[in-house]
Amino acid sequence: MAFIAGEYDVAVIGGGHAGTEAALASARLGCKTVLFSISLDALGNLPCNPSIGGTAKGHLVREIDALGGEMGKAADASFIQSKMLNRGKGPAVHSLRAQIDRKTYHREIKKRLEYQQGLDVKQGEIVKILTDENGISGVETHTGICYSAKAVIIASGTYLRGKILMGEYERESGPDGMFPAKQLSQCLRDMGIRLVRFKTGTPARIHADSIDFSQTEEEHGDENIVPFSFQTETPGKNRVICHMLYTNKETHKIILDNLSKAPLYNGRAEGVGPRYCPSIEDKIVRFSDKERHQLFIEPMGLDTKEMYAQGISTGLPEDVQIQMMRSIKGLENVEIMRAAYAIEYDCCDPTQLYPSLEFKEISGLFGAGQFNGTSGYEEAAAQGLIAGINAARKIKGMPPVIIDRSQAYIGTLIDDLVTKGTNEPYRMMTSRSEYRLLLRQDNADERLMPIGYEIGLIPKDVYDKMLDKLDKTKAEIKRLEKTSVSPADANKILGNAGTSPVKNGVRLADLLKRPEISYDALADADPERPVLSREICEQVEIRIKYDGYIARQISQINRFKKAENKLIPNDIDYNGINGLRLEARQKLSKIRPLSIGQASRISGVSPADISVLIVWLEVNKS
Repeated sequence: MAFIAGEYDVAVIGGGHAGTEAALASARLGCKTVLFSISLDALGNLPCNPSIGGTAKGHLVREIDALGGEMGKAADASFIQSKMLNRGKGPAVHSLRAQIDRKTYHREIKKRLEYQQGLDVKQGEIVKILTDENGISGVETHTGICYSAKAVIIASGTYLRGKILMGEYERESGPDGMFPAKQLSQCLRDMGIRLVRFKTGTPARIHADSIDFSQTEEEHGDENIVPFSFQTETPGKNRVICHMLYTNKETHKIILDNLSKAPLYNGRAEGVGPRYCPSIEDKIVRFSDKERHQLFIEPMGLDTKEMYAQGISTGLPEDVQIQMMRSIKGLENVEIMRAAYAIEYDCCDPTQLYPSLEFKEISGLFGAGQFNGTSGYEEAAAQGLIAGINAARKIKGMPPVIIDRSQAYIGTLIDDLVTKGTNEPYRMMTSRSEYRLLLRQDNADERLMPIGYEIGLIPKDVYDKMLDKLDKTKAEIKRLEKTSVSPADANKILGNAGTSPVKNGVRLADLLKRPEISYDALADADPERPVLSREICEQVEIRIKYDGYIARQISQINRFKKAENKLIPNDIDYNGINGLRLEARQKLSKIRPLSIGQASRISGVSPADISVLIVWLEVNKS
């Protein structure tokens, strides 16, 4: 009998962004937890761009924080430049993004893991997941040591049978030259789990002293910094400048002349790459009409000369990378410190999972992060948090926490994965959510902190602070709706904004509904205005300006909820339902949706099939 080195409630495989969130959540919910990482030096690693947030991804970080996760706090403690993207557009697409000091972030995450009560962190490769007649029973390491566990969360990132590709050169490897996880894939296949092969890539790292910054455009952070975490009271300061430059015709010619050497085009790449984060060679081919592409030079940290070349990921050979980079204005003498590479890896077909992220056929086994077919740190962390919460709740005999599409981008992300699946690395975008006007990053606390508080990850003082903010927001909106100003005062505000005057007195709320008028612009005509925080002022303005649109979206959500509340028995035999088309029977049997709403989002299931299913449920309800 194998040596049992420890007994745990939850074992987490992987120490990246999914694994760390999963382990912290599980431990904080009272489960004895162990996290395994191939290297403890890779905990919370940022192997691609050392940045967190971005379009839609900033929403995810805020939602993670509102539920009680750690990514936002660690990012606030380690950022070196912060910027709110899409300021020129509506609040639904405003997205926070921060450049991170890579080593500081790793230290922050490692410290938080090590100091967490009820959590053990161990270096080791898991080669086997153990099961018995009840489901999951433990894990086995590469050295033959076993640990018992009631639940296991796979958060393997890009390590499963990882392979680095660079031209004709290839090597079995995880990211950043780490060991790959070679044996676990076969174990998962033996367990009946369907695996697919995906690919992603990372650009070169270049030496700062070899860049002619006079030829670049400077990219500065915001003056007024907005933190990721709702609990961060004193945000830090911007400490670096990023830079932008462009490829050119010569760059494109070098790439095209060497296209046959790229794994993506010479048949060496087996995995499917991300559509929305393509390699530079893929950009040149797909967007052949473009004369240039943007390239951002971003620091890897404060104590290093390494710079990250965002926008030019590639799997081309190193000699071609050097030629390509040196053809760019400002990089004529560039020295590459770490060459770019593509990496292939195994991941699961996520339609095998429930919305709780537990495998349907293996009780106690959960998947999270890139193992579930996603790309990106933020998508990984969001899934890790949900998997950790639900693993702990399963062990405690509690129902899973399911975040639906109307509640959060996290809900959209998970629903897309488990309902529709993905044939390429999935990336979150604001356009994926049909409720994005309500699912803004600024109100993630209001949307999700009640859930975080109820399950035990949000402290009472934090929750009470959110409720106080909400009360003050509602009170100020009510005051503005009742307070009227004279035509003279109103026209002074309107004149300053260059918009049409009024003839009669007007309520302050109606003034604020005008696109040209900000909440701050009302101050001169509003002597009774209370002193409020920046966050409350922002909420007041958004809610008043978008009141009609928000009401319409709430109505849409109410209709959505009706379909979600029509539950489908898990043991239903779809082949026995007359009227369902063959494709619908096959898809419904594979996905096993929990509700009529989820069933309606399955590709290949038509509205007519849904009607048949609803009638069958009505006739056969007990």
